[in-house]
Amino acid sequence: MSQYTDIKEACYKANMQLPALGLVLFTFGNVSVVDRSKKVFAIKPSGVPYDELQADQIVIVDFNNNIIEGTCRPSSDTKTHAFLYATWEKIGAIVHTHSTYATAWAQAQRDIPIFGTTHADHNTVDIPCAPPMADEMIQGDYEHQTGHQIVNCFNERGISYEEVEMMLVGNHAPFAWGKSADKAVYNAAVLEEVARMALLTEQINPNAPRLKDALIRKHYDRKHGAGSYYGQDKREK
Repeated sequence: MSQYTDIKEACYKANMQLPALGLVLFTFGNVSVVDRSKKVFAIKPSGVPYDELQADQIVIVDFNNNIIEGTCRPSSDTKTHAFLYATWEKIGAIVHTHSTYATAWAQAQRDIPIFGTTHADHNTVDIPCAPPMADEMIQGDYEHQTGHQIVNCFNERGISYEEVEMMLVGNHAPFAWGKSADKAVYNAAVLEEVARMALLTEQINPNAPRLKDALIRKHYDRKHGAGSYYGQDKREK
C-alpha cells in the first residue's frame, strides 16, 4: 500500500463531490488535498472526465511541482495549488471550478456583494475578485502566476485567507479552500450559491443595498465568534 493512500482517497472523494453538487461539467475543475508532514499534495489528473476518474489516477506532487507518485499528468492548475500551499500554511485542501454563477461574476470582474445573511454566515466582506492578470504574467509561468494573482489580491486588500476561504480570479473562475477537503468543497458550493443569490438580487432590485453592518456581524459571530452558538456542542455526549 502506498504511503499516500489516505490523501489520494480523500482527494478522489472530494473531486467526486463536485459533479454531485453540480459544480463542474466534463473536466471543468479540480480538487487537491495536502499532507503537510510529507510536504506533498494529491491532485486530480489533467483532462480526465469525472465519470471516468478512478482513485488510482490521483497524482501526488510536491510543492516544487515534481511528480512523486502517479502515472498520469497532474492538473494543468497544479502550479497554482502548489504556490498556495507553500504560501498559505494553514490550508488543507483547494477546490477550483468553473461553476456557472461564480464564474459569471469572475467574467464580469466584480466582487460578489454581501447582500444577505446567507453570505454573512460565511464572510463579513464582499467575496473578492482579483483583477485580470497582467500581460507579462500571462506570458510567463501562467499557472504559477495565478497563485501570485490570488495571494496579491488578498494582501492588497488586507484580507485573511483563514477568514475568507473563497475568491474569484477576474475573467477566469472561482477558487475555494479550507482546512480539510470537505470544508474546501463546502466553501466552493457556498460560493456558487451566494453568487447565484446575488445575481438574482440585482435582477430583482438593481439598487439593492448592502447588508447592514449589525446583521453582518451578528450572523458571522453566531457561527464563528468567541460566543458562537450555532449548531451542536461537539463536546456534548
